[in-house]
Amino acid sequence: MLLVAGLGFAGMAAARRAAASGWTVAGTAREPAGIVAPAGVAVIAFAAAGDAIARASHLLVTAPPGEAGDPLIAAHRPALEAALAAGTLRWIGYVSTTGVYGDRGGAEVTEATPPAPGQHRSRRRLDAEAAWRALAAGRAALDLMRAGGIYGPGRSPFDDLRAGTARRVLKPGHAFSRIHRDDIAHAVLAAITQDLRPAPRVLHLVDDEPAESAEVIAHAARLLGMDPPPGIPFEEARARMSPMALSFWAENRRVANAATKAALGIAWLYPTYREGLAAILDEERREGLAQ
Repeated sequence: MLLVAGLGFAGMAAARRAAASGWTVAGTAREPAGIVAPAGVAVIAFAAAGDAIARASHLLVTAPPGEAGDPLIAAHRPALEAALAAGTLRWIGYVSTTGVYGDRGGAEVTEATPPAPGQHRSRRRLDAEAAWRALAAGRAALDLMRAGGIYGPGRSPFDDLRAGTARRVLKPGHAFSRIHRDDIAHAVLAAITQDLRPAPRVLHLVDDEPAESAEVIAHAARLLGMDPPPGIPFEEARARMSPMALSFWAENRRVANAATKAALGIAWLYPTYREGLAAILDEERREGLAQ
């Protein structure tokens, strides 16, 4: 059984794909009554996840850490320890962030690059990775899935373009790494079908082309048949950015993924933002959501 700890944007996609592939799947939510689950996915309250942990052979953790650390470990350590000691729980996938690498001045980072987080939230992520390493050590395979910016239906440049709030910030040479929500699910399914030894590995959930934000927004606008928003130099735009937005723009790195794709034996469904955006627009049009 696959247990998804956190049926959010990426967790729901992974649960849906695993269930469609024949897995028994359950997922946690803080408020189960508000969750519309895909076919074949059982929704359980986060607080009552102990029994599901005891039955799970595979565990995907998508919930972010708080100031007190990883919430699943904090709430359910005894159940996790028991499942690992019994040998029932054989694989743990922890969805982390490429932010653990900090600013690299546009240089490439690989799966072997040592982390050097510069933001408080990224240090928390690295601490959570360490907690899972310690918990799983020698008892279960652990995939540390460091994801880039996650996008997909309902979370893409199309939304801001339609709302008239999209801005094309120009900062030449500053690239962001991205991953389509469904490629996270694609990677998870590949990982859980592998026979892995009880050891950690680092995976990069990023597509094949880090790209400047302005390029992505301009391409999305063209797909919608709109004129791209005018470019705004970063030094001008930064005065109106939130502290969170500024923290993203403060870091520049190009995240490689060759070792990840080789380890999982996959190619991405959407190798660049171009294929990903086209697929989102096709889906929106099929559902009557696109203009």
